[in-house]
This record gives sequence, structure tokens and C-alpha cells, in this order.
Amino acid sequence: MKWNCWLAFLPLVSTASEIPQPTLPQGVGVNIHFVTGNERDLDQIAAAGFKFIRMDFGWSGIEKKKGEYEWSDYEDLVRNLEKRSMRAVFILDYSNPLYEETVTSPNPFDQKPQTTVAAPQHPESIAAYARWAAAAVKQFHGRHVTWEIWNEPNIQFWTPKPDARQYAALALAACRAIRNADPRATIIGPASSGFPWEFIQTFVQSGALEYLDAISVHPYREYHRPPETAADDYKRLRALIDQYAPESRKGKIPIVSGEWGYATHTKGLALEMQAAFAARQQLANLLFGVPLSIWYDWKNDGADHDEREHNFGTVQANLGPKPAYLAIQTLTRQLTGYHIERRLRLEHDTDFVLLCADTSARQALAAWTLGESHVVRVELSRNQGVTATSADGREFIPKLEGDSLLLDLSAAPLYVQLGTVARVR
Repeated sequence: MKWNCWLAFLPLVSTASEIPQPTLPQGVGVNIHFVTGNERDLDQIAAAGFKFIRMDFGWSGIEKKKGEYEWSDYEDLVRNLEKRSMRAVFILDYSNPLYEETVTSPNPFDQKPQTTVAAPQHPESIAAYARWAAAAVKQFHGRHVTWEIWNEPNIQFWTPKPDARQYAALALAACRAIRNADPRATIIGPASSGFPWEFIQTFVQSGALEYLDAISVHPYREYHRPPETAADDYKRLRALIDQYAPESRKGKIPIVSGEWGYATHTKGLALEMQAAFAARQQLANLLFGVPLSIWYDWKNDGADHDEREHNFGTVQANLGPKPAYLAIQTLTRQLTGYHIERRLRLEHDTDFVLLCADTSARQALAAWTLGESHVVRVELSRNQGVTATSADGREFIPKLEGDSLLLDLSAAPLYVQLGTVARVR
């Protein structure tokens, strides 16, 4: 696609109070895999500038006896997040053996047969799921939690096999129960793996758009396809949303990137390229009108370099920072309080130079390329006080020729602070 066409499909700013505004780092998030303890993890997550965590909110672990709910572990997590000025996206998943039968289905990671509990697909289990979801929203009212309905129901996380109509029935029941419990609760879905167009169309035709505050997707793609390649997918999805949204909500239902990462296993990305993609994912998503982006994953799930699932983290399993951690931290520190105003028009579509601004009329640039490293020229009205920072946080003096700023673009974003004096022409 022509990268400069992105302005044509930006949505209006969401009216949902709990969807973050497109100002850094308000919509920068990360997936975690723990509930209680792990305060050292949370300290490091906050220090990187993450403002959201996303975590499973497991039904079967909360309702172990019919009608009785145990919230204490999640209460502990929410308190720990609040102390660090972070918020939760809780995934209302998965099924519950109190209400559904055991089935055999493929494991979503290795496709080997596994025994699990069927997804809610009968009146009793759907009603029980909806009651539990409503009770959760009441329990955490006022705690700024975003509620996501299931996780990747278009693949084997919906057992025994994916079924768009079954998922839509569950989502509608949950949405209605949640809205009755708390009309201002923030609800997102369907948390699809990739962009399964037939599944998504069935879902958005179901009536769920009347209730959702945002459509969540997981834009995973092959390793040779960088974050910027999601632009066409977002454009197509936005058209589908507006085709089936109620008239009063057309143009007002944003897309959020609920889970998306690139792993550094043997057949994956180099550490440095993962770092570049982690920062570029946040920036490109904001450019394309996506206000919330959850990176997968917080830390490596193991030490096997050949295993994909062990290597998505921004830190090692022992919490040692990977370059991706520093890349996110540099992004959030350099652009705190900034929003993206526009993308500068350059000779090559593969070059990205984003003009950012804050409420104090300061300007900054975030710049990188999808191609080979090279120099581009940005014309300034003045050149006083210009400073720059590399992707790994090192400050340097950028090259200037008169009022021309020379940027040495590479795969990793660099940041240029123009302040209130220097301006882009």
C-alpha cells in the first residue's frame, strides 16, 4: 500500500472513557502470566513505561463451586497495579468444568491432542459465564479494568473446535450482562488470532458492536512482515466495523492491538530486530489509529532458544533486560506526553518520520526505515536546541546543515527533540 494514505482511515477519537487517548505512553501495554506476587516484575514493567498489563482472568479458578466466586488473587494484582499507576486488561476466559463437558481437541501451540473443557455453548454454561462476567465487573467497579471476552476464539482456544456463531452467542450474553451490571464498563473483543475475515464478519454482524467499546485483534504475522504491514488489515477491519455498527456508532469504535509480538528463538528475530519491532509496533499502531497496543510477552517463558514460546519476552526468564526492554523504555521516556500529528512525506514509502507534539507546543520526531540504512533530510524553520536519542537511550547531537536536519535512518527508531524553538517546515 501507499504508506501516506493512512490518514484516510483514522477513526474519530473514542467516546469510551476507559480506552486510552492516543498520547504516549498511555496505551503502551504488555502481557503477563502471573497474578499474585512477582512485585519485582511489576516494578520493572512500570519502570519501562508500560501503562497496561493483560492477563487471563480464569473462570474455573474463580468459580470452583456454582455461584461462589473467589476474587482475592485478582484483588491483590489490581492493588499492585494501582500502586504503580498501571491498569489491567483482564481476559474473561476460559471454560468451567462445573458447566461443560470434557472434550479432546488440538493443543493451540503444538496441535497435539489434549483433554480440556468444552467452550460454553449450551444455555446453562452461557448463562453461568455471563453471570460470572457481570459479577466480576461489579466486584472491580471503579478500578479501571478493561474486560476482554475470551482469547483467540478463532483457533483451538475455543474447544472442541472454533465456531464463530457459538462465540458470538457467548459474547452477546456476556456483553448484555456486563452492561446491566455496569453501563460504563469497558468491554473489548473478539481477541482474534490474526485477521480471520470470515470469523470477524460473522462476529460483527451478530449485534455485538452495540455493546463493545473497541474491537480487539492480535495482528501476528510472519517474521519478514514488520509491524507497519498491519496498515491494510486495520483499514479493512475498520471498514467492516463501520459497515455493521449501529448508525450512531459508525466511526466511533476503535481497534486495539490486544496481543502481538515477535520471538527471538533460533528461527525468529535477532534480539536487536525484536527491539526495533517492539518500539515500531507502538508507533505504527498509533499512526494507524490504534490507541492501545499490548506487546506479547513480558518475559521469556523458558530458556530453550529453539522453542518459539520461550522467547517472546522483553526480558529473560531471570528478568535480565533484553534490547526490547530498553527500546520500550527509551520510547516511553522520549515521547511521554506526545501524540502523533502526522507522518512527513519523504521520497521513499519505506521511510517513516513521524512528527509528534505535546500540549506545550513542543515538537519531536520518531524516525526509522524499513529499507537499508541511509540519510534523509528534514527541513526546519530553525535549528536551535535540537537534540537526539538513539533507540537504546544514548543521547547525541544530530547532524545539521543550516536549517536542514540530517537523519541517519535504520531499522531501530531514533528520537529527535525539537523543543519549542525548532520547527518542521
